[in-house]
Amino acid sequence: MDKLKSWWSAHRPSTRRLVQLYTALLYNAHLKGFAEGEIYRGGVKGLCVPGLNCYSCPAAVGACPLGALQNAVAASASRPAFYVVGVLLLFGLTLGRVICGWACPMGLLQELLHKLPTPKLKKSRLTRALSWVKYGLLALLVIAVPLYYAFRRTPLPAFCKYICPAGTLEGALGLLLHPANGDKLGLLGPLFSNKLIVLLLIALACVFLYRAFCRFLCPLGALYGLMTRLALLGVKLDAGRCTDCGVCRAVCPMDIRRVGDRECISCGKCVSRCPEAAIRFQAGKIVLHDLAPGAAAKRNTKNRILAGALALALLAGALVGFNLPAASREASEPAETASQSEAVGNAVGERLPDFSVAMMDGTEFRLSDHRGQPVLLNVWATWCGPCVKELPYFADFARAHPDAALLALHGSLITEDVAAWLAGTDYGLPFAVDADGSLSKLLGVGSMLPHTLVLDGRGVVIYNAPGSVTPELLEQLYQKAK
Repeated sequence: MDKLKSWWSAHRPSTRRLVQLYTALLYNAHLKGFAEGEIYRGGVKGLCVPGLNCYSCPAAVGACPLGALQNAVAASASRPAFYVVGVLLLFGLTLGRVICGWACPMGLLQELLHKLPTPKLKKSRLTRALSWVKYGLLALLVIAVPLYYAFRRTPLPAFCKYICPAGTLEGALGLLLHPANGDKLGLLGPLFSNKLIVLLLIALACVFLYRAFCRFLCPLGALYGLMTRLALLGVKLDAGRCTDCGVCRAVCPMDIRRVGDRECISCGKCVSRCPEAAIRFQAGKIVLHDLAPGAAAKRNTKNRILAGALALALLAGALVGFNLPAASREASEPAETASQSEAVGNAVGERLPDFSVAMMDGTEFRLSDHRGQPVLLNVWATWCGPCVKELPYFADFARAHPDAALLALHGSLITEDVAAWLAGTDYGLPFAVDADGSLSKLLGVGSMLPHTLVLDGRGVVIYNAPGSVTPELLEQLYQKAK
């Protein structure tokens, strides 16, 4: 027993490590997504989590704030980015880079990689200089490039597309490694190969350099770093007690110049090492942790236990709610009304119910008018980069196969002037706007765009899936639908 206690005392995870594990699991509570090979598309998916966590991860239950910011900037020519900017300000001004140190799955992964037994590279003037690179990436790939392409009507979330290791690891590999998505491996090209190489290089760097991605490349950390001095939560320095001995800078693995600056992730290592007890972990004026002994620690024990119990209850509820089998949920929920159960007949092998929609050119598209023809339904949005990229594929397809019927449906509920966005383009496609979302619901379209449905001449669904298509895939589906 004594040996067990001794082992546990030596290996017991810190409070910060437990919080990191907790938040990573909470962000990715849809665990059954890994078993199904599909991402979660429920109502909360549009909400941003604080840390870097890919939207396309099969287990992710929320959106990535960095990806949301890029998409918002990419769509800024047609709609303002009030929600995303507001959420990032909320996170930054309340938590700052505490998010990086305590609530980011990518931060946790980097720290675990750094634990591998290899020689380590210490911080230096060079690493301090390299810490500015992430601010350049924030300005260039997250703001400038998406903004430039926004006014060219071709949205481009550049950092997500070309660099983001979370997207490659959690999103791409998380989906592609499932057997159900094996048919998509043939669609991969040089872009995926390049991103995979970037991921491997970043992972290798993290083995030798503490949090290499976080320190040098992460634009989200840069954004929070700009607000960290104003943040409510974090480590704070009592300047009156500080003797500038340099111990805090020496023990900190990040490239800080002083406690609580833009590079500080508030990990708390310096709090217990400060010889003058001048550093505290605070929420506003409330001291959460310092070197004060005895009474303060005892007073906080009950609060910590209560907070831990509430956190575990929240996590348990999330895991049950996101992973409970659908049949169990339906058994405990009231029966749907007829209006709630309209979205039927959209599964592969079933006939899609007839519908009609007003076109932007003043005509009407009625599905039953196209019996005997292959029908392609493309659900897209102006702010969706992959959607815009594949519109020319559908335009070329329409010109090559005039016997097929096409409908390009703008499926976003966000109010914007689609006609103004399309002005100056020459797609030649029949466009419509699903203003109230009812047609998207009938088609079985979730929050992930683009989404494509293909029907044969009888109106039977032969393809119904989110995600991008290629010209080759469109041709294959056309031949199958004839």
